[in-house]
Amino acid sequence: MSAIALYARPTPGFDQRVAQTLALLRASAGAHAGAIVQASSLGAEDMVVTDLIARHRLGIAIGTLDTGLLHAQTVALIYRIDQHYRLDVEVYRPASEAVLHFVQREGTAAMTRSLGLRKACCGIRKLEPLGRMLAGRSAWVTGLRREQSDARSDLPVHDRDAAGRLKLNPLADWSWADVWHYIAQHGVPFNPLHDQFMPSIGCAPCTRAIAVGEDFRAGRWWWEESSKECGLHAAPSDNLIGASA
Repeated sequence: MSAIALYARPTPGFDQRVAQTLALLRASAGAHAGAIVQASSLGAEDMVVTDLIARHRLGIAIGTLDTGLLHAQTVALIYRIDQHYRLDVEVYRPASEAVLHFVQREGTAAMTRSLGLRKACCGIRKLEPLGRMLAGRSAWVTGLRREQSDARSDLPVHDRDAAGRLKLNPLADWSWADVWHYIAQHGVPFNPLHDQFMPSIGCAPCTRAIAVGEDFRAGRWWWEESSKECGLHAAPSDNLIGASA
């Protein structure tokens, strides 16, 4: 069954949430002209944000991280965004030398051996490139939602990262049904892996399909008893933006 058929449902207040999200994005684009970027994970939520930015011609750049371990379907979505929206997606990749040294030292499956090694891998492949994406910018936009996990249940719409940049989470109060209802309404491109019961998609070795009744992020780093976070969205007090581990 397709993700649209499985999840897309109209919910009370949907149109108002869309309008509020658009108003927030438009105001932020004006307030941070030339210095705001959407840091897209290429997941369903981020595709909704990208569609709003493109559909309404908002002055917000689109950036993403190619970790070198993404599924082929995820990488292909970058090209689909280019073609569908006529937008140039900024793609940030990890430093090849750092990746090579890590793999030579720890092996290709290091992330499964310990939490420390997994976070070190995320640091090299995600946090360092994110730091470059955000350099010189005063604001960024995510697709985070409160419903995604307990760790995000009190997610604010307006936040600050460890460097003091404005961090906007315009879909904070959207439901999973809202996300897919919007995608269905507007023909938004999305990762076909969502049709394979992968609601949260990261690197290929660290993502699996979830079973009925499992948490939204249960398919991420499923061998760990952790909060299922990589550090990209750490609280300011954690001081992880741009860190290497």
